[in-house]
Amino acid sequence: QVQLVESGGGLVQAGGSLRLSCVGSGRPLRSYIMGWFRQAPSKERELVAAITWNSGTTQYADSVKGRFTVSRDNTKNTVYLQMNSLKPEDTAVYYCAANDYSNYQDIREYEYWGQGTQVTVSS
Repeated sequence: QVQLVESGGGLVQAGGSLRLSCVGSGRPLRSYIMGWFRQAPSKERELVAAITWNSGTTQYADSVKGRFTVSRDNTKNTVYLQMNSLKPEDTAVYYCAANDYSNYQDIREYEYWGQGTQVTVSS
């Protein structure tokens, strides 16, 4: 079992940047695929980025490729999402989640979730 806490959200202008953090506790995150999801009001939660902790392999949604970077720090047991060139369409609550299976695209395999952090991008 792990607990996840996100931070780093806020209000930024289009074209700006934010870095989200997700701190894990309970056990090391090295055994997991870590995903970043987002959900806007009345919209389905979607995967935006994922990283396999042990290998460092990353995946990104087409909508964020070239703008977002996911990374991790083993010493701090923390996953980051660096978001650059933000657009109003990026506005959502962002969640980190831990997947102890193998399919990073299957939301059902993410067993542990943080509470979310709000990201708002203005024009």
